[in-house]
Amino acid sequence: MVFPERFSNLPDYAFPRLRKLLDVHQPGDEPILMTIGEPRHGFPEWVGDVIADSLEGFGRYPPNDGTPALQSAIARWIARRYGVSVAADRQILPLNGTREGLFNACLALCPETKGGKQPVVAMPNPFYQVYAVAALAVGAEPVYVPATDETGNLPDFAGLPTDVLDRMAVAYICSPANPQGAVADRAYWTDLLVLAEKHDFRIFADECYSEIYRDTPPVGALQVAGDTGADPERVVIFHSLSKRSNMPGLRSGFAAGGEESIARLKQLRNYAGAPLPLPLQAVAERAWSDEAHVEVNRALYQEKYAIADEVLEGVPGYRGPAAGFFLWLPVDDAEAATLRLWRETGVRVLPGHYLAREVEGITPGADRIRVAMVAEKEEMRRGLIRLRKTLYD
Repeated sequence: MVFPERFSNLPDYAFPRLRKLLDVHQPGDEPILMTIGEPRHGFPEWVGDVIADSLEGFGRYPPNDGTPALQSAIARWIARRYGVSVAADRQILPLNGTREGLFNACLALCPETKGGKQPVVAMPNPFYQVYAVAALAVGAEPVYVPATDETGNLPDFAGLPTDVLDRMAVAYICSPANPQGAVADRAYWTDLLVLAEKHDFRIFADECYSEIYRDTPPVGALQVAGDTGADPERVVIFHSLSKRSNMPGLRSGFAAGGEESIARLKQLRNYAGAPLPLPLQAVAERAWSDEAHVEVNRALYQEKYAIADEVLEGVPGYRGPAAGFFLWLPVDDAEAATLRLWRETGVRVLPGHYLAREVEGITPGADRIRVAMVAEKEEMRRGLIRLRKTLYD
């Protein structure tokens, strides 16, 4: 039996790899799980009522493009949040989780060749792993661009060689960044748009953490594109209710961009997609229309930032995130630190390089651990205290 080779060199996914490292050992204390970015704050209390009121929708196939009500709710949210007007029926595609969109956008929008050569799909390193698999699926060359302290924890796409930039078809960028919590400011987005125009590539902006921040709402890619008069087909943004509304199990998000880009995404989904069931679209419609629960959620994370700053004050190299809910903590050896924490304290974290790729002998994150601040506040505090005493004191 012959199998395809395109995915044969993929490393183990981060969490199965973590289980291989840790699960042969007993935890040194009551486990405190700080690995997966799965929000554990309560979701809005009205979710059950909305599903109950829409229950008959489980007996119908949902529309491929999302209901008009959901499309309109998302368009209104984009207008409120970013001051950008989009056509609800032509520039928005509700998604069955943003992973679907981030993957399928490459299938739908990355050309087979660029200038007669193999196209490049560039992404930050470390990164959300679906970016690389999407690149491989379309036969593109994935290029991993360091996102480290030296680059402000955001990828310096402009620093790539000209021949790579000329082959670039897509640049993935996550802001606020997973795992570092760095935020692309207006100048960064403006420069990236200019670069994209010069070298004719698309920007896929993964903005799933946009509503969790310390002080200032992060600026968005579509917002800056609108302000600068960029080609609307140059950018596709991706958002989710998983983090914003504490509903990772809803599997609901959206893509928004130029009309032609969204039309091509819709066409692909006609053949290969799975739209959200109607009752869940009703929940999503309500969620995008309501900011009260988001403000409560954000306030909880702001309290967690304060706890992290308090517990980790004075730790060499500690810098609290500007946004998102991950700590990106310096260590000498990520795997050794992760294993020690588990065996001695029961605190479970993720080695940073499990989210990265080796390039020229260097794997970003090999000296970092990612710590998810998703547990209840006091549980998180206990975990961070154990972590500090074990690794830094």
